[in-house]
Amino acid sequence: MTSGAPAGWNADTMAAAFYRLMCRCSRLSRTFSSAVYHNRSPRRRWQRMALGLGASLAAVPISQSDSTSLTHEDLIKRAVSLVTDGANTFLSQTTLALIDALTEYTKTVHTLISLQKQYIGLVGRISEKEEEAIWQVIIEARVKMNMYREKYLSFEAKWMAAVSLSEMAAGAAYQAGADSASVTAHTHIQMAQNQVEETKQLALKAEAKLAQAQAEEIHMKRIEEAAAKGSKESAGLSVKEEEIPEQYLRED
Repeated sequence: MTSGAPAGWNADTMAAAFYRLMCRCSRLSRTFSSAVYHNRSPRRRWQRMALGLGASLAAVPISQSDSTSLTHEDLIKRAVSLVTDGANTFLSQTTLALIDALTEYTKTVHTLISLQKQYIGLVGRISEKEEEAIWQVIIEARVKMNMYREKYLSFEAKWMAAVSLSEMAAGAAYQAGADSASVTAHTHIQMAQNQVEETKQLALKAEAKLAQAQAEEIHMKRIEEAAAKGSKESAGLSVKEEEIPEQYLRED
């Protein structure tokens, strides 16, 4: 017995306490997965996982004795279940962060779309000072959009690492014979991927609309420039026509 173990503890007692800990973790994981599945909102499906599982692990008492005998295979299954629970928690955290960041990014894209469309509708009807003020607002919106884009890309990298870790944990659980933990991990991965894909599609649609608005802006600018160029050329021809009689008069 190690020096850190309470008096009266033996290997069977510690193994039994560990067994109860793993059972508690498995119940927490199943409860969490069920709650997540029945919540419709992409963000709400992930907002309750936070640090709950980790806090519960730290709070589980292991002072009660139990004569239950566990084999090495049983202990390995319980240990790999703990690994999958931790991987699921990591995946939940990164999924929530990524969904939040994607949502904020999508909002800023829609804000920029609105500003672009308003500007297009005012082209040729506002003064240079007013146009400059509008452009300042548009530039600020673009800076904010790029900031949120960098933020969601950062969380996306962490989320992909979490998915990879969960897949490895699920594979380890399967190899250890912990089929329930393996199935739970795979289900959790699929749910996370579906929710991220759903949120990302909204962001991609917003980006497509922004690109269309920017194309319309470029088209309007070209029309405006062509009209201004045509006006200058017409004014130049008028001046030349007015100068011709004077030249002839000087020759006479």
